[in-house]
Amino acid sequence: MNGVADNVQLMILRVVPDGDERDKDVANAIRYAVDNGAKVINMSFGKDYSPNKNIVDEAIRYAEVKDVLLIHGAGNDASNVDSKPNYPSPYGTDKNNKASNWIEVGAISSSGDAARFSNYGKERVDVFAPGVQIYATTPDASYDFHDGTSMASPVVAGIAAMIWSYFPELNARQVKLIITSSVIKVPFKTQLPGSRKKVKFTSLCNSGGIVNAYRAISVAKLVSGQSKRAD
Repeated sequence: MNGVADNVQLMILRVVPDGDERDKDVANAIRYAVDNGAKVINMSFGKDYSPNKNIVDEAIRYAEVKDVLLIHGAGNDASNVDSKPNYPSPYGTDKNNKASNWIEVGAISSSGDAARFSNYGKERVDVFAPGVQIYATTPDASYDFHDGTSMASPVVAGIAAMIWSYFPELNARQVKLIITSSVIKVPFKTQLPGSRKKVKFTSLCNSGGIVNAYRAISVAKLVSGQSKRAD
């Protein structure tokens, strides 16, 4: 299997049955992955309503305490998740209390514009990553082209895994900061998903940019060196 990072081990969990995912399944999967050694958890699923959100919140906090990075696709409704949240989310009952181990990912097209379907949010979406016509694996052990933030979030998970494969001493907060601070800023206005309006990319996500593996590794090298000197 070819992907973003090659020096990694994969743990494949089926979290979502046919239909909407159940909160208990999401929570149990997060805990299972954490307890079985995962460092990065990609979540290519989401929904608009979470009836048992508290048990998912507890699992997210469990992963945070265990220093596991959670990466989630923002969704494909061309919606502003700042006003219409997509679940699971890093926010508990206190909206100011955001889990520190979470990266929310929107999708871009090959042109560098936000994908027409991608959810966005100046506060709740962290970065954008390629999510249109992504050549990816299929359940029948083949490859095909797919669109969606479900394609974008694994790109970010792959970058996180790549960082840890080079610099295993870094923690989840450091890896998140490395990824979000090393983005390529988008200097031009892009079409607002679901609209013809042109907006600044900084209005679509809090980093204002697109992830870049090379830059992330370069920043990680600096952060790792600083950490070693501090020790």
